[in-house]
Amino acid sequence: MARPRPATEKLKTVAENRRARYEYFIETIYEAGIALTGTEVKSLRFGEGSIAEAYAEVKDRQVWLVNANIPEFSHGNRFNHEPKRPRKLLLHEREINKLHGAVAREGMTLVPLSIYFNGRGRAKVELALAKGKKVHDKRETIKERDWKRDQQRIMRDRG
Repeated sequence: MARPRPATEKLKTVAENRRARYEYFIETIYEAGIALTGTEVKSLRFGEGSIAEAYAEVKDRQVWLVNANIPEFSHGNRFNHEPKRPRKLLLHEREINKLHGAVAREGMTLVPLSIYFNGRGRAKVELALAKGKKVHDKRETIKERDWKRDQQRIMRDRG
C-alpha cells in the first residue's frame, strides 16, 4: 500500500509570477521539485530570485525551467552557479507525458507561478498548464477585478 502524501504547504515563498494570472487562463497546477546546486539553494533561502520572464519546456522526456533568474550567492566562491541556466524540474513520468501532450497538441504553455520551500525544506515550483489570453480577455479580467473591488467598497460602506 502506498504511503499517503502529506498536505503540501508553502512555508516560504521566494519568487512569484504575479503577471501569469493576468496573461494566461490557468488550467491545471502541478507541484514540481527543482534540481538546484548548493549556492542556488542558499541564494533562494535569502529570498533572492525571479521568475517574471521564466517559462518551462518539455525536451527529451524531461521538463526544464528556462530563463529563471537566481542571482549568484554573495558569499559564494569560484564554484558559484550561473544565474540564468536552465534547471531541471522533477515530475513523475505520467505528469510529463500529460504536459508534453497538452503543449504539443492543444497549444498550451507551461508557466511557473511561484518558487517556494515546502514543510520539509525542499524547493518547489508551482507549474501551471495555461492558455494565453487575447487582448479582449485581458480587458474583461480588468473589468471583473474593478467590479469586485467596487462591490466590496459598497458592502463596506453600507455596513
